[in-house]
Parts: sequence; structure tokens; C-alpha cells
Amino acid sequence: MKPSVVLYKSLPEDLRVRLDAHFNVTEINGLTPENIAAHAEAFRQAEGILGSGGKVDVEFLQQAPKLRAASTISVGYDTFDVAALNDKGIVLMHTPTVLTETVADTMMALVLSSARRVVELAERVKAGEWQKNIGPDWFGIDVHHKKLGILGMGRIGLALAQRAHLGFSMPILYNARKHHQEAEDRFDAQYCDLDTLLAESDFLCISLPLTAETHHLIGREQLAKMKPSAILINAGRGPVVDEQALVDALKDGTIFAAGLDVFEQEPLPVNSELLKLRNVVPLPHIGSATHETRYGMARDAVDNLIAALTGKVEKNCVNPQVLKQG
Repeated sequence: MKPSVVLYKSLPEDLRVRLDAHFNVTEINGLTPENIAAHAEAFRQAEGILGSGGKVDVEFLQQAPKLRAASTISVGYDTFDVAALNDKGIVLMHTPTVLTETVADTMMALVLSSARRVVELAERVKAGEWQKNIGPDWFGIDVHHKKLGILGMGRIGLALAQRAHLGFSMPILYNARKHHQEAEDRFDAQYCDLDTLLAESDFLCISLPLTAETHHLIGREQLAKMKPSAILINAGRGPVVDEQALVDALKDGTIFAAGLDVFEQEPLPVNSELLKLRNVVPLPHIGSATHETRYGMARDAVDNLIAALTGKVEKNCVNPQVLKQG
């Protein structure tokens, strides 16, 4: 008999066919309290869940007593209570590799568009403000040969370093939990402490997960250590940056600009002060949002769930210690 799973995000047709071949699938539209209550029996029988968004915590797990595996269509897993999953021996799978290049592309786009004021100036042209040769009030700043600081040197940080160093001749500084030998060997990346990274970077690019240690890691004190000409780029997790402190820093000229793909509250509220600032490029969390990459993430998530429920996990497991318990 096939294991029962709950799918809470729609899949491309071919991937749904693959999922159906292995499991009895109940599909719902989002992991909301209302949907969980409406499909209570499906969750009571579910050995696996697959999707993205919604909280998987102690309260949820009480309603899914047979759950053995959770597969998220994302690299981040801050909506999952990993400790609670560990306590119950539930495997958590994610998709950390397929989106690396696409997110690095997004970060480089934010670097370029923030420095050259692409969004702001395009809007001014559309508004009919370009009536004569432009003057210094329309100028941006150079990207090439500037120092790029990377906070969090993982797969995405490495891919960003490649684009910046080889494509734009940018010296690379970085701060991470440990030295990254490949980044140092390939791109001459220089490891430094956080204060040095803040003080010397022309672009501070954040690629960190959200944890208790990284929450508001960049706040008022840290922003004050950056150059007035510096630009902050965040495509990791919004709460890594204290958003109000960032607003103030952008208003008073503590830093030059910001390119943001993530925010403390998403979607970004329409009354957010960030939307009133010309020196902000705000994106709707598009880091991995291309047709090709989102398909690849869904494909990996399906394969991950199959592997987890058939005892064949070889990669993409957040909590491999659970496998050893089994």
C-alpha cells in the first residue's frame, strides 16, 4: 500500500504524476489552520508532506501523528521547528543546490541596479523628467573594482564572488563561521571579522539563513560602521537586518543605498517607509523566481520526499542525525 502524503503547493503536471506513482496524495492549497482543520483525516494519515510556506511546529505535529518526512520546496527552513521534528524522528528535506546560480544572479542585479540607480532613473524617464542632458543629480557610482563584502560564504556567496571577481574585477572580502578555502583559492577572497567587513566593503551582500544568532545581526550599530558610499544588499532573510535601523540609515545618509529581496514582513506592507525612499531597490522575494529554477526546486522536493520515505536519503537532508536514529 502506498504511503499517504499531503501536498500543499501545486506541482507541474509531470512532477505530480511522479508523486502519484509513489504515494496516495491529498492536495490542498496552503498549510493554513483552516486547511489543516478541513483535511484533518488526511493529516492524521500522512507519512509525508510536501510544499512551501506555513508553519510546521509542535502544534502541527500533534495533528500529524504518522508523519515521517517533510519536504520543503525551498532552501530556507525557518518555518519548521527542527527541534520538534528531531524529537519525533521526522526527516526534513530541502532544496539547497538548484537555486544557487539564480539567487547569485539576483544579488548581482541588485548590486548593479542600486549602484547605477536603474529603477529610480527609469521611473524618472517614464515620468517625463528627462528633458535635457543629465547632471550629477542623476549619477550613480561605479561597481567595477569596488570591494564586495559577503556575509555568509555558502554556495550562493561563492557564486556571487565568482560573478563579482571575475566579471567586475572586484576584490572579495567575506565573513563566515569558518574560512572558505575554495573562495580564497579561486577568487582571492579575504576572510575578515564583521567589523572589518562593515568598514571596508563598498557593497555588503548578505546571504545568511535566519537563526537566533543572525536575527538583527545588522542593526544601527553595524550600519554606522559602514561607508557613507556603501550599499547594502540583502537576499538572505529579511530579519537578519533591523529594518527600522536600515530606514534611518538610508534617510540620513549613513549608507548610500540598499537593494532588498527580503524583508522583515512579507509581502512588504504598502505603507512601509522603504517604499518612500528613492535609494532603495525593493524586489518581491524573487531570488529563485525563474521558471527553470522553480521547476528544479519542485523536482528536487519530489525526489527528496521519495528518498526520505523509501529510506534512500543521500543528500538535501537538514537533520541527518534523525536518519542515524532509525
